[in-house]
Amino acid sequence: MSGQGTADPVHRAPAHARPRHGVILWAALVAVVLVALIVGAVATLSLTDPGASAAPATTPTRPATPPPLSATQQMLVDSGDTTTCAVSFEAADLDVPPMLQHEGQLYTGLPIPSREGAVFAGWYASPAGAEDLSIADRVNGSELVDCDERERTLYGAWTTPEANAAEDAQIPILMYHQFTSNPAGESGWLRLNYAYIGDFEQQMAYIADQGFYQPTWDELSAFIDGRLFLPNHSVIVTDDDADDTWYQLAVPVVDAHHVLATSFMITVDRRELHPSPYVIVRSHTEDMHRAGANGKGRMVNESAEVIAADLEASAAYIGAKEVIAYPFGHYNDTAKAGVAAAGFELARTIDYGYVHIGTDKLALPVIRMNYGMSVGDLARQIG
Repeated sequence: MSGQGTADPVHRAPAHARPRHGVILWAALVAVVLVALIVGAVATLSLTDPGASAAPATTPTRPATPPPLSATQQMLVDSGDTTTCAVSFEAADLDVPPMLQHEGQLYTGLPIPSREGAVFAGWYASPAGAEDLSIADRVNGSELVDCDERERTLYGAWTTPEANAAEDAQIPILMYHQFTSNPAGESGWLRLNYAYIGDFEQQMAYIADQGFYQPTWDELSAFIDGRLFLPNHSVIVTDDDADDTWYQLAVPVVDAHHVLATSFMITVDRRELHPSPYVIVRSHTEDMHRAGANGKGRMVNESAEVIAADLEASAAYIGAKEVIAYPFGHYNDTAKAGVAAAGFELARTIDYGYVHIGTDKLALPVIRMNYGMSVGDLARQIG
């Protein structure tokens, strides 16, 4: 009956309008599977496509092994001294090991090789210089060591005994004593000993400008033996006594002109060894520069044993033997025996003359340079 508590019938949605939850879930599952398949396919294509970019494979590498050091490089490393320079030598039929020298110091101990039927003609800065025996290119202990990146090669040359004899070299040893800045000279009986420093400066400039070869004492010894070629255009500069005028006036001159000079020092009187890189100090005895019993020098008044002991004491301070200058120029056979017994090879006198092949090594002559001698006088003496 209508209106008397009868409930309204429930309104149901049509069957086609109700959600189909099963269908929706199924569609979602299918979609997920399709996405997964697509992603997998793309990944597969990326792995198999040769054109696809991929991280390059890396192969572990070992550190590069440095090349082994050369003999000269190893010498420099072993020296532990950054001022050293390794000098190598090249010459025909000659195998000389490299040696260390020090930059900015004079070359020392350069080898003087020997070969049957030949005379060594020196070391040169270039092969062309060695071939021409060029004085300007010749290298010895009169010049300072100068290397390129701490290495240098010197080139040796040979000549024949006949060519060496034909050169007939006459080597002058200049002997100076004291110096004065007074153009008029000094007074007294030793006046001639005091060379005017203005003349000395011109003389050293002449030696440098004219390109004279300046032999070392070991070279002079080998020359006397006939084992080493020296050009006629050679000269050796020496000073006796090493007094204050030598140090104050003369040393700056030889230093400025790069002239090698030997200072013969009386070691009981002086203890200064290195006034300039171009000055080498050698013995004028320890205490023989005094008069003996007969008024002449002690060198001709003492036994060979006493002379040898004196020279040993002098050499111990200087650090070299090699050559001495006889005090006052006095010597005899006993003096020569003492010099030889002490281990010195050469001795310089005050006798006038030139050194040649065969000269007595314990009686080397000199050209005495006195006050009043000009550069012209020097040129007449040495060429």
